[in-house]
Amino acid sequence: MSQRKNLCVLVVEIVGRSRLTEALGSTEARHAMDRCSHRVDRAIAANSGEILRNEDDRICATFERCDNAILAACEMLDRVLCLPPLRGLRMTIRVGVHYGAAYPADEPAGDGELVAARLATAARRGQALASGAVAMLLSPATRHFVGSEPVSVTELEGLEWPVYPLSRHAGMVTSIPPAIRVSQRLRIRHQQDVLFVEDQRPVLLLGRELGNDVVIIDPRASRQHVRIERRRDGFFLVDQSTNGTYVVEEDGKERCIKRGEVPLVGPGRIGCGFSANEVERDLVFFEIV
Repeated sequence: MSQRKNLCVLVVEIVGRSRLTEALGSTEARHAMDRCSHRVDRAIAANSGEILRNEDDRICATFERCDNAILAACEMLDRVLCLPPLRGLRMTIRVGVHYGAAYPADEPAGDGELVAARLATAARRGQALASGAVAMLLSPATRHFVGSEPVSVTELEGLEWPVYPLSRHAGMVTSIPPAIRVSQRLRIRHQQDVLFVEDQRPVLLLGRELGNDVVIIDPRASRQHVRIERRRDGFFLVDQSTNGTYVVEEDGKERCIKRGEVPLVGPGRIGCGFSANEVERDLVFFEIV
C-alpha cells in the first residue's frame, strides 16, 4: 500500500500463547501458533486481502471491499476451528473489522486499524465483530453474515459506531435492518471536485498529503488535517491538525475546532488551517442533500 487511504481493515488476535507454552513447551507452542497463523494468512489471500502487519499474536490486513473482509473473517474462523486440539487445548482467534483510514506499515496505525484492533480485543474467543461502518457497505448477499442486532460490550463503550457479531454461516442471522442504512448524503465541493460522504464512502480525508480524498494545497493545512465521518446520528468533522479547522454554517458564526469534533449541519464552508471567511481557493463547501 503506497499511500494512506480508506480501506476495510481486519485485525486478528491469536489467543492462548501462554497456555500453549505451559502445556507444550516453547517450541511446540511456536509451531502451533504458526499453523494457526498460516490458516489466517490463507483466508486473507483467498479473499484478495493484503497483509499490513504480521506480529507474534496479531495480524492486520486490508481489503478494497468490505465484502471480502467479512468473507475472510468467516473463513478464518472456520479454518482455525478445524485445527485439532493439542493436549486438550484448542487454538482460537478473535477478529475485528472496520472501515477507515489505513496507513502504510512504516507509519503509525490509522483509524481503521485502531478501531479494528479494539473490536478484536473486545471479541470473545472464536468471535468476529464488525462495525456499523462496515455493515453499511456490504452487498445484500454478504450482509447475511452479520447479526441484525448490535452487541453491547463494556470495552467498546464510547465507540462511535454500533458493533455487530458475524456468523460463520449465511442465514444463521438476519440481515442488517433498514434503519441503519444511510439515506442522507453530505456533498463536499472543493474547487472543481464534488464528492459525497454516504453509504459507499462513510469517511472522507482532507489534508495536504496527496493520499487524501481532498488535497489542500495551502501550506497552513496539515498533511492529515481533518476527516469527515458519517455516523448513526449525522455527519461529524474530526480535526487532527496543528492549526485547527474553521467552520462557518448558515448562522454566519465561525468556529475553530482543534483536536476535537463537531457535527456538520450545513450548508457551510471549511477552512483547513485558515479562516473559512477568507477568499481562498482551498475552501471546502458542504451541504446535506
